[in-house]
Amino acid sequence: MEVSVTLWVLTVVGLAALIAVDFFIGRKPHEVSIKEAGTWTVVWITLAGLFGLGLLLFGGGQPAGEFFAGFITEKSLSVDNLFVFVLIMAKFAVPPQYQQRVLLVGVLIALVLRAVFIAAGAAIIASFSWVFYLFGAFLIWTAWKLVQEARADEEDEEYEENKLLKAAEHRFGVADRYHGTKLWIQRNGKRVMTPMLVVMLAIGTTDVLFAMDSIPAIFGLTQDPYIVFTANAFALMGLRQLYFLIGGLLKKLVHLSYGLSIILGFIGVKLMLHALHESGVRVPEISIPVSLGVICAVLVVTTITSLMATRKQTAVEAVHTGGESAPKDSVDA
Repeated sequence: MEVSVTLWVLTVVGLAALIAVDFFIGRKPHEVSIKEAGTWTVVWITLAGLFGLGLLLFGGGQPAGEFFAGFITEKSLSVDNLFVFVLIMAKFAVPPQYQQRVLLVGVLIALVLRAVFIAAGAAIIASFSWVFYLFGAFLIWTAWKLVQEARADEEDEEYEENKLLKAAEHRFGVADRYHGTKLWIQRNGKRVMTPMLVVMLAIGTTDVLFAMDSIPAIFGLTQDPYIVFTANAFALMGLRQLYFLIGGLLKKLVHLSYGLSIILGFIGVKLMLHALHESGVRVPEISIPVSLGVICAVLVVTTITSLMATRKQTAVEAVHTGGESAPKDSVDA
């Protein structure tokens, strides 16, 4: 898909305008209700759908299909980010009324960093076609790692600050409490960071780790930098509202890691086949409609099985609790 400089500029300006509107609406610190989060989640998904339809009308079925496949993949992978965001919010004890501001700025930082990753990835792919082998192998390895982590079932996992964040805290110092939405304060004549700025940096820089698998994944669906960027942008820009909407449901998605591992493994295989095809080896390639169908099917199935497993576990715990109380009741009688 040929994308002019003018279209790139208009797209970036349009996304910036949407972010400004989102920031203006949520500028006053407050606890985000389920209704508000649900409304804005629908708005962001609708905007992504309209953008995809625009690609269909002006670019054709191929770019539109690649965008929707990329958007759904990035959105599903971003849900996994929310587990870490919950840990970060808990570690830094972020007051509920400030969480929406933290996520807004943190996601904005993540979007800028991902844009750098995307530009680098596009440049590497344009120069070295063999990089698809590396991307494919990395995704398959990541898929296996996700399965291992899911089987380990580490419930006591804690967030650990990365080296960049630790260096910033050591260099500038951190205040001992929140000061509203202020990012810097003066303490003993020295300018220090507030916990608000630290947690924003934590959200933004932590997302870079997730980009290590999500960026190769979407390049496995499309090599068009414009589609890669816009799919990432729309997936991330609705992440804040999604955090508040499904925050209580995250623990119920017990099979999500398995589903994501299947998706990453599938795209890894797709990349390997594409690399072989580019090398002149006659192998079948997986089309975008097939990719989109597999991704959607895996997400639907893992969501259903997760909810079924959670319901079954709740029922077993209820029976177990009832069984323990039965002997006590009989003695009292």
